[in-house]
Amino acid sequence: MDYKQKYAQWLEDDYFDAETKKELQSISGDDKEIKERFYKDLEFGTAGLRGIIGAGTNRMNIYTVGKATQGLANYIVSQGEETVKKGVAIAYDSRNMSPEFAETTALIMAANGIPVHIYPSLRPVPMLSFAVRHLGCTAGVVITASHNPPEYNGYKVYWSDGGQVPAPRDGEIITEVNNVTDYKDIKKISLEEAKSKKLYNVIDSSVDDAFIENIKAQALNSDLVKQLGDDFKVVYTPIHGSGNVPVRRALEEAGFKNVYVVKEQEQPDGNFPTVGYPNPENPDVFTLAIKLAKEKNADIIVGTDPDADRVGAVVKDDKGDYIVLTGNMTGALLTEYILSQRKAQGKLPANGAVIKTIVSTEIIRPICKEYGVKLFDVLTGFKYIGEKIKEFEQSNEYQYVFGFEESYGSLPGTYARDKDAVAATFLICEMAAYYKSKGMTLYDGLLAMYQKYGFSKEGIKSLTLKGIEGLEKIQKIMATFRENTPSEFAGIAVTWARDYKTKVFKNIKTGETEEDTLPVSDVLHYTLEDGTWICVRPSGTEPKLKFYYGVTGTSIADADAKIKALDEAVDKKLAEI
Repeated sequence: MDYKQKYAQWLEDDYFDAETKKELQSISGDDKEIKERFYKDLEFGTAGLRGIIGAGTNRMNIYTVGKATQGLANYIVSQGEETVKKGVAIAYDSRNMSPEFAETTALIMAANGIPVHIYPSLRPVPMLSFAVRHLGCTAGVVITASHNPPEYNGYKVYWSDGGQVPAPRDGEIITEVNNVTDYKDIKKISLEEAKSKKLYNVIDSSVDDAFIENIKAQALNSDLVKQLGDDFKVVYTPIHGSGNVPVRRALEEAGFKNVYVVKEQEQPDGNFPTVGYPNPENPDVFTLAIKLAKEKNADIIVGTDPDADRVGAVVKDDKGDYIVLTGNMTGALLTEYILSQRKAQGKLPANGAVIKTIVSTEIIRPICKEYGVKLFDVLTGFKYIGEKIKEFEQSNEYQYVFGFEESYGSLPGTYARDKDAVAATFLICEMAAYYKSKGMTLYDGLLAMYQKYGFSKEGIKSLTLKGIEGLEKIQKIMATFRENTPSEFAGIAVTWARDYKTKVFKNIKTGETEEDTLPVSDVLHYTLEDGTWICVRPSGTEPKLKFYYGVTGTSIADADAKIKALDEAVDKKLAEI
């Protein structure tokens, strides 16, 4: 069935509701839009679904969510009665249609005889990860599109350890979802019937309480925070998302007395009216927060994304101006802070481990060496950090201390298995208070870290390429780089070329090879002769191609100049393609 036939079917079949048909009728003369909506099914990948909200097989709506849920339910049922009995935890964030998609998920699960435990209102992603473990559920679903633009929503699946579903289970679930080819095979049940059968359960406040206690347990200098409570000022913005209640509660209970919330961004709103693109990686989201911080003379600004798994921080530099830290900066600062404080307190395990992604800053390497901690690199995506935590718990060979990725996500404990902006916000504020107690700003702490380990600087370039044509361009660029390994970037020779898809890791000067133990992934990584690194990969959640790079300079200015040269070199190579 081609896209035109699918479009006609959705218009004609009584299965689809009137509102859906009305939306589809409004695009009747736009063949390009019809094709975009129906040329394929919205792909259920290893992280679940993510797409633009709207009618069509390639859109997020109650039907595509229902198809995914029925496939997941079929898989859970296939695993046996005990797996079914443990049930599924469900959460959702502030995005448009999130409550409706969560309810759809819950009732389809219930219709399949699977008990659900659903939060009564929006919650951050890490709270879903925590609830799966705390309630002993088989799986979890959270409705979110993280930091994507307002038109998006998504559907993320977790397994019993609280992490996103790992291989090979993810592939088995994908197969079950793809096997649901007829929307009429999706089982239905009313809310009343689900409740009467005790298949629909609302998660009570005790789970929230337990989560917050786990956040506070990550404190390293709780007495210091209480001592500085009257003099330390925090500006916080939830950026219209789900972090507002848990973040403020955690800070308040820890003793932070002066927390000022950006009123214009306090309430949940899936349209994100003050920012448009609700990503703390984008400095523009902090415009209102910086204005408030100047009024209050705040020590630190923190902002969490809609599902509160990512956090950005803003600090005063040496000139007194507020500057936005990168995810690599906050990740490195937290690594140094956690390891140094644990060592000073005699709480750093002898077999401690830190985990980062391959596109995150390399300054972590000398930091871990300084404290005698093992560093592990994993592929991009926090699920791989979660898998490592589980591996450590099973083997007892290493003890997890901290993990982070450059895209503003980290996790300081093992109570959850996904990145947690509630805990990260808590620790960033405590860390800033610690430096203040030493007569330093967090920016001073950053400079001290650079002086100790080297002036590392990272850059990222994202190309947004939407739709069918965009996908083709991304594939062409990746194929060109893969088939024609660059000999240099910015005049600096490439020494190592690592292809995580073909598993060919080769020194292009000597012919030496390396073995790779990470999963197959469409990623290319280049190391230059001066230690500079460049990585290119398609985003797994957005229509983007991303270039990451990292350098080490003799000063901040030198590192900045190297990053600028790499920017220009990447632009030049893209222009040639």
